[in-house]
Amino acid sequence: MRILYGVQGTGNGHITRARVMSKALACAGVEVDYLFSGRAPERFFNMEPFGDFRVRRGLTFYTDAGKVQLGRTLIGNSLVQLWRDARALDLSDYDLVVTDFEPVTAWAAKLRGVPSVGIAHQYAFCYRVPGSAAAPWLKPALGLMAPVAQAIGVHWHHFDAPILPPLIEPPAYPLTTTPGEVLVYLPFESLDAIRYALLGFPECRFLIYAGVETQRSEQNLVIKPFSRDGFQRDLASCDGVIANAGFGLCSEAIQAGKKLLVKPLANQVEQAANATALSDLGRAVVMTGLETGAIGDWLGTSNPAPLPWPDTASALVAWLLDGCREPVASLSQRVWAGHLPELDRSVP
Repeated sequence: MRILYGVQGTGNGHITRARVMSKALACAGVEVDYLFSGRAPERFFNMEPFGDFRVRRGLTFYTDAGKVQLGRTLIGNSLVQLWRDARALDLSDYDLVVTDFEPVTAWAAKLRGVPSVGIAHQYAFCYRVPGSAAAPWLKPALGLMAPVAQAIGVHWHHFDAPILPPLIEPPAYPLTTTPGEVLVYLPFESLDAIRYALLGFPECRFLIYAGVETQRSEQNLVIKPFSRDGFQRDLASCDGVIANAGFGLCSEAIQAGKKLLVKPLANQVEQAANATALSDLGRAVVMTGLETGAIGDWLGTSNPAPLPWPDTASALVAWLLDGCREPVASLSQRVWAGHLPELDRSVP
């Protein structure tokens, strides 16, 4: 089997899922080519697992000061270019297109009648998950953004729907806790705003990952450049995580047993829904802005127990190689089996 795997590059969560799937596909001996979109080529980093990957423009959103800029997003995307890229994409050598909410590969498969499977957190919103009721237009929008013949959604709970657990690797480093050390990843916020909010807690040490060239220290802050390995080390040893409400990092924090304080990206319906789900499941404290009161209260809370996720990737690859014959509801029940007790006690 030869697969073209499309990955949306606007957030690192999509790439994290693709990393996990790439290992499982390679172990199964599947030949895979990767296409990424939604981010300039020079802004991708640590991409070794994907070999000689391709990049297309695709679709993205624009942010400023922790908010999606709707007007700029509308103007800054080109549906004409998306259509041209989808029509130009040669799928003659592929048996299957897999897309993590990537529009060029999804539309190319639809136009040519090539079998397609979508594997992404976004496809969980095809069902009534927490936060979805506030955006009834979301489900039809998914089909316009990245249409697929078979959609597989992943989430922190199945919510009585055929949804699979997150695609997250086991922790890369031993899990420990350094009291008072907090990992901060708020890529959509102003670094100055983050500094202003956190300098007021000198008893804590904040490890802030941001778009800087070199590491620097400022009182109780350590500001670090992006590094996949360094980030994983700090996640394993920190005392808590402050982040936006992206799915990937929150999944990793839950698995590592780290307390979470999330500030969802404004005007981004997925992150708003994620924040609702995290709150409902008792897995995070939610704040609407960089609120020092909320940060101070959260710093005094304790960490939950780690919650390892099942090996969703291996189950999905086996399912793909079997021709996607097993009903998704059955696949979901099988993968979740034995991994729900910790979450079930928190669900209202």
